[in-house]
Amino acid sequence: MRIIISGGSVGGLFAGALLSLQGHDVQIFERSQRGLAGRGAGLVAQEDVFALLRRFGREDVTRTGVVAQARIFLDRMGAILSSHAHPQMQLSWDRLYLAMLDLIEPAAYHLGSSVVMAGSDEQRAWVELSDGSRQSADLVIGADGIGSSVRTAIVANQADTPRYAGYVAWRFLIPEQDLTSLSANALAGRFAFYHGDSTQVLGYLVAGPAGETDPGTRRYNCVWYRQVHDLPGLLIDSKGSAHPYSLAPGSVPDEVRTALLKDAHETLPPAFAQVMTREPKPFVQAIFDMTCTTMTADRLVLLGDAAFVARPHTAMGVAKAAGDAMALADLLQGHDLPQALQAYNAARTRAGRSIVAYGQRLGADMTPHATHPDFGRSL
Repeated sequence: MRIIISGGSVGGLFAGALLSLQGHDVQIFERSQRGLAGRGAGLVAQEDVFALLRRFGREDVTRTGVVAQARIFLDRMGAILSSHAHPQMQLSWDRLYLAMLDLIEPAAYHLGSSVVMAGSDEQRAWVELSDGSRQSADLVIGADGIGSSVRTAIVANQADTPRYAGYVAWRFLIPEQDLTSLSANALAGRFAFYHGDSTQVLGYLVAGPAGETDPGTRRYNCVWYRQVHDLPGLLIDSKGSAHPYSLAPGSVPDEVRTALLKDAHETLPPAFAQVMTREPKPFVQAIFDMTCTTMTADRLVLLGDAAFVARPHTAMGVAKAAGDAMALADLLQGHDLPQALQAYNAARTRAGRSIVAYGQRLGADMTPHATHPDFGRSL
C-alpha cells in the first residue's frame, strides 16, 4: 500500500518504520523546517516503547539515559519532607527520535510540509499539503498531535475536541553546568517534587542534546504546573500573535517571563526557582484532555495525541503512540484494510480512554473545582 503519515514526531516515525519494514510505500510529512532533534528532554519509557525498539534491534536506546536514584519531596523553603529510594532512568527523547529517523528513507521524510486537509472514501484517501498540492494514498495516518488536521476529517462531534483542564505546564531545560550550587546539591541525581497550593513542580536530570550522560554534560529538566484562568491571554507570543495550545521557546514575552520568575522566587523552593532563573527561553504548554469517539473513517486513521490527549502526569504519551503504531502494523499485516481498521479502532479507543482517565485522576489536584468560563472549554 501507499501510506501517507501526517506528522513526523516519534509517533509518526514509529508507524512509518514499522510499516516500511512490512514493505509499504510510506511518505511522512512534517511541518517543521529543520526536524525535531534537540527539542526533547527526557522520557520515562513504558513497556510498549521497549517492545517496539526490540522489533528493530534497537534496545541500545533503552540503555542510554540518566538515572535518578531517589524521589524527594520538598517543602516551600527547600527542606526535604520525604525521600524514597526509587531508581528510575529517564531516556533521551532525542536519541529515540534519531534512532527512529534512521529507519526511514530520507526521501520519504518531507520537512517543511504539513497536511492541512484530508479526506477519504472507500476507494482512496487523499491529503492537501501546505503548498497547495494534493496527494492520494491507500491509507492516511494522522499522527499530527493535538491540532490534527486528519482528525477534523474523521470526527465532527464537538466532544472530540481538546478541553482545557484549567492549568498549564511551564517548562525549563538548562545545561547541568548552569545549575547553581544550591540547585545542584538539592536536586541533582534525584527526581524532585514540590506540591503547593494549586501548584506542582518536578525536575530531574536528562541526557545532553546529543545523548551525553556523563556528569557535567547533561541537562536539567524542570516542569511547573500552574492554574491559569485566562488561557487566551497567556498564549500570546512576543510578536502579538495568538496560539491555541502553547508558546514555543523564545516566543514568551519578556514581561511574562519576568513576572513568572518573580512568582517563582516568592512561592517555590529556592532550588527550583534558581533553575527557572537560568532558563532564558522557557516555554508553556496548556494542559488538555481529549478523547475521540472513533479513530478511523474509511481510509483515515488516527494515532497518538491526534486521537487521545492525556495529561503529562501519566508519562505515557510516547508509550501510547508506540502501542497504537504496533497495533496498527500488526493488524494491517493480518487482515484486509476494513477489518484491520475496525479491530484497531475497537482496541485502541479503549486503551486511549483508559490513559486519559488515568491522567485526569493524577491531575485532579490541579484542576480548578470552581466553575470558570475558561475551564473545560473546547477549542
